[in-house]
Formats: sequence, structure tokens, C-alpha cells
Amino acid sequence: MNSCEPLVSLNCSTAPTGRQGGQTRGGHAPARRGAALPRRSSPRPPYGWRREAGSVRVRAKAGENMAAPVLRVSTPRWERIARLLVCLLGILLSLYAFHVESEKSRDANYRAMCDLSNSISCSKVFTSRWGRGFGVLGSIFGNNSAINQPNSVYGLFFYVFQLLLGLTVSAMAALILMTTSIVSVMGSLYLAYILYFVLKDFCIICITTYALNFILLVLNYKRLVYLNEAWKQQLTAKQD
Repeated sequence: MNSCEPLVSLNCSTAPTGRQGGQTRGGHAPARRGAALPRRSSPRPPYGWRREAGSVRVRAKAGENMAAPVLRVSTPRWERIARLLVCLLGILLSLYAFHVESEKSRDANYRAMCDLSNSISCSKVFTSRWGRGFGVLGSIFGNNSAINQPNSVYGLFFYVFQLLLGLTVSAMAALILMTTSIVSVMGSLYLAYILYFVLKDFCIICITTYALNFILLVLNYKRLVYLNEAWKQQLTAKQD
């Protein structure tokens, strides 16, 4: 007689079921009827953590809405080309003026290409008192001071500064460009007065640089107005 009675054959079946030693799939013992099932550990984080993370996400989203919009504005192509040409020409003229001043200081008989006559001579202006430190810095800091440089050196730094800072499209850069242009035009008016009423000379290089400074002033003013209008339009579009 079989050791297993028919009434309990459900628990003692000898047929292979793919479970060794009465274990269920996964290696766990089968739960008896009426026994409490073990609680499974949840892979999800605790409720408090999820709530905190949700609040962080909400705060981050709110911060994104409160942040200032990033405005991408570029200046017109013609303005960039005009600035490049004006600054490059100013750099070349400043280098030439420095060369003429240096050669004239070494050789009194040196004659530059811009020396056409006694009344039209650039070397006469470059080697004068007002050709170095604008005729002012030497009286304040001394003629041998490192600050008292030829005017062409200041012009060289000015045009390089205008060219490099002009590559940056921002409100602060536009204000700095405009401010330095105003200073350069005021200096040009001062030197033009000295040139005409004191030295009584016509300097081709000097007059050309004065014109370049005025052109840069116009370009910087137009850039400031253009950026202001472009930013207003983008802000209005974002708010709508």
C-alpha cells in the first residue's frame, strides 16, 4: 500500500514538478495554507524621501521660471566689418606714427612720407611737446616717466582694445566701448586745437586718426541703440 493516502496526495505527489526538495521557484519553501505570507521589501525609497525629492523638483522648476532669460543677440554684419576695418587702419597708422617718431628722434634729417612741406609735416607734430603724453602727462609725472609715452602708443592700445572688446556682445561691453570712444573724441578735439592754433601744422596721420575715432564713436552709439532695441523685442516676445 502506498504510504500516501489518496486524500493527501496533493502534498505528496511523486511526479517531478521541477522543484527540488519541496521548494518553490526561486528557492523558497512553499507557504502553508493559512500561514501569513512574508512581506516583500520594496525597492522604492521611503515616502518621506520621495516627498522631499518632489519638493526639490518643484523648487528647481520654480527657480527656472524665475531666472532671467538668456538673450542671444548679435550685431549686424556691416557693423562688425566696419569696426574691423577702422581698428586695423588705426593700428597701422599708430605703428607708423611710432616708427616716424622713433626715427626722427634718432636722426634729425629723417624725412617721413607724410612730411610734404614745412606746414604739412607729421614728424614735426610727433616730436613736439604735445606728441608725447598729450603734452600733459610729462608735466605731471615727468618727461622720463613710463606713463609719458608717445601718443601713438596710446592710440595703438585704444584700437586694439576697441577691436577685441567689440567681439563681445553685452550691455557692459557696449557701455565701455561708448565711454572710451567719448574720451578719444574729446582727446582728438584737444589735439586738433593744438595742431591748428598752436603748432599751425597739418598732420595727415593725425587728422586721419581723429576721423577714425569719430567713426568708432558713431559705431559704438549705433551698437548701443541696436542692442537696446533687440533686447526689448526679445523680452517682449518671451513675456508674451
